[in-house]
Amino acid sequence: MLSIHARQVLAKAILPILILLAVGLVLLGLVRRPAVDGVRLMATDFMAPAYHGLVWPQGRVAVWLTDLRGATDLAKENARLRDENRALRHWYDVAVALAAENGRLKNSLHWIPQTVPQYVTGRVTRDDGGPYSRAVLLDVGSGHQVRIGDVALDAAGLLGRVTEVGPHTVRVLMINDDASRIPVTLASSHGDAIMAGDDTAAPRLIFYPQDHHPVEGERVETRGQSTMPAGLPVGTVHYSAPNRPVVVPDADLDRLDIVRVFDYGDDDSQAPDAPGRVRVKKLPQNPLTGPLPFSWLPNLPDMPGRGGQ
Repeated sequence: MLSIHARQVLAKAILPILILLAVGLVLLGLVRRPAVDGVRLMATDFMAPAYHGLVWPQGRVAVWLTDLRGATDLAKENARLRDENRALRHWYDVAVALAAENGRLKNSLHWIPQTVPQYVTGRVTRDDGGPYSRAVLLDVGSGHQVRIGDVALDAAGLLGRVTEVGPHTVRVLMINDDASRIPVTLASSHGDAIMAGDDTAAPRLIFYPQDHHPVEGERVETRGQSTMPAGLPVGTVHYSAPNRPVVVPDADLDRLDIVRVFDYGDDDSQAPDAPGRVRVKKLPQNPLTGPLPFSWLPNLPDMPGRGGQ
């Protein structure tokens, strides 16, 4: 048994001893860090079963509370699902009626349905090089039928057009690249314009009618040209500055993952000749001197309203 004086000395010395021990452990951790880390990991592995045993009752209690709360809310959940089912049934009947009416109207108008475009799906990979600053590479696999000019879309809207095709990958020029020019239509004001990329997040609108300015917030759709059909969603109009309308794209151009490339085919249709159109014949060519003089042209009949020679 220790005397009272020894106990008092020990009680006064225990705090400095603990402080020195803590400082020594810190210095040891700095000097022999690998050894200290190994000891700490061994201690953690040794204490892991104890930690698991302490946490297990808490996890079971949380599961039981969740089940109990779900059982108490079961009646409310069933009532809500019945209401949603009733509403969905109503809108299903409305959709069926509208589909039948749409079919009758198409039959009465001799509607010719548009062909369903073929498409392939690819995952966006890094594009470290290339002639464009705003372009992405799509890994579409081997055996694809993608062609230059095909249209690329994500889940929300237009991304761009295919500019290069390889055996396994294709390069898509995005709509905000400086080389991108796409004819568009303004849905509300019914005006036509050109959407020009400028390497920013929002392409500019140019060549729109000066007496018919775009409206803030109106929808922008493709006008249709060559392999790009009309009506594809592009974005909305926003004025970044006075008299400077831009298009806020629907597509998320900064976070692309899965992209679909559609083949809408070539627009080989030609408009019929307008009444009164005069076909211009090419001048006869001489292999050495080029176009022959007008004296070689045959005599043309007098045009209506013009006097004879």
